[in-house]
Amino acid sequence: MSAPPHRAQRIVLVGLAVLGLAAVLFAVRGPLLMAAPACAAGRWHGCFDTVNGVLLMMLVGLPLALLVAWVLARRRIAAGVGSAWPVSLAEVGLIYGTVPWVWLTLMPGSGAGVVPGRVSLVPFRDLVTMGPLGIVGNLLVFAALGFFAPVRFAALASVPRVLALGAGCSVLVETAQYVFQLDRVSSVDDVLVNAVGAALAALASRRWWRTAPEVPPRQRGARRRGSDRVEPARVGGQAVGRDR
Repeated sequence: MSAPPHRAQRIVLVGLAVLGLAAVLFAVRGPLLMAAPACAAGRWHGCFDTVNGVLLMMLVGLPLALLVAWVLARRRIAAGVGSAWPVSLAEVGLIYGTVPWVWLTLMPGSGAGVVPGRVSLVPFRDLVTMGPLGIVGNLLVFAALGFFAPVRFAALASVPRVLALGAGCSVLVETAQYVFQLDRVSSVDDVLVNAVGAALAALASRRWWRTAPEVPPRQRGARRRGSDRVEPARVGGQAVGRDR
């Protein structure tokens, strides 16, 4: 018997994702391998303070992240919670796909602590100087947040809300860059591009958005028992049974 259509579609999507990841790794294999010796030796300098090193460690830790998602899903399945796999993958992906990018944006420059904070509040002035690589990088900062947040939280299943969430998180990051004098420019264009990246990622995950909050099995059982409970009603000064 042939596999159900949704299962076949899922297999195709997973296969395309694996092929896409393999293509990206092949394209960036050179820069990533430059940081491999420092990361393998456990040295902070050359690994965790470089873009190549952080991305390499992010890829190396991917199997562990998938293992955590598997454990969470199995616990939810054992507890009888619905949507165990989407929710578990969303929780892990939201954190694992966002923290490394935020780390990169907060990485101090050579003049950190010496050069005063700089602010650019004119929209689209810095956008023309970012270049394609800078624009793509800014789009990816909160892409995982925008992709997985609506899958995990029903309250965020809206493009405007995800856009506002991405903008708010970006404002916090830009404020931290200025307050801690990280030798970076706190730009309104970074906020705009970060928010757009979150919104575009949210659109990509729209078919998996969570439409209603999950009710634990115990609460569902309590609600069902409460619906069958008989409340006394007084008629003519006497208590009689009445179904709710």
